[in-house]
Amino acid sequence: MDQRGKLWREYKLNGSEEARDGLISEYAYLAKYAVDRLNLSPSGALGYEDLIGHAVVGLIDAIEKFDPERNVKFETYALTRIRGEVIDVIRSLDWTPRSVRKNETVLRDAYARLEMQLKRPPNDIEVAEYLGIDVIYLERMLADVGQSALLSLDEMIASGGDILARSGDEFDDPASCAERADQKRLLARSIDELPEREKQVVALYYYENLTQKEIAAVLGVTESRVCQIHTKAVLRLSGKLSRTSACFALAV
Repeated sequence: MDQRGKLWREYKLNGSEEARDGLISEYAYLAKYAVDRLNLSPSGALGYEDLIGHAVVGLIDAIEKFDPERNVKFETYALTRIRGEVIDVIRSLDWTPRSVRKNETVLRDAYARLEMQLKRPPNDIEVAEYLGIDVIYLERMLADVGQSALLSLDEMIASGGDILARSGDEFDDPASCAERADQKRLLARSIDELPEREKQVVALYYYENLTQKEIAAVLGVTESRVCQIHTKAVLRLSGKLSRTSACFALAV
């Protein structure tokens, strides 16, 4: 049994505070990893170290609630809890400026409506023309939304849930499991329909777990460009998934 296994055993079987502290030290890197992947610019009300502090609170919660007997990696489980804790704090402080929230809604609506009209993903020129702006201003909007809004596949469907790999007590019942399976199938199909570069970024970010800086190096573009591509992908997916969910609700 490795060191982590021994710590889990000692903590879960005997409630050892020393083992609990050891687990926090072992997995502390997850707190920084989760905050860095949110890719947010710290505000005056909440700095980077504050975000890390709240992430550690989420980590401790994950350690206390995790069941090592389940066939689930702790890292997967913990990242969901950590992100949830940080995002709850950010939302409580109304982190995102109203102008950014408005632009996020406008862009999501534009991508969804144009895809319905064109029967394919619209390109930047088509979106800019639809909004009555130039492509440079569209790129600026995408950058602002990507850096300031809580915009990710992890958050778009299940209010803080990880659509790619979430597990927890609230998803144990068969109905919830079936719903998650449907969501995953829909998401996978929607990702497959993305433009190639956006599909690449989604795969590298969510499946290979690279940071946006690492993706920029792989693709040979700037980090800000990766942020724009990621934002477009999530806006497209969000609009499509929301529209499909609404149609399903009407059907039933």
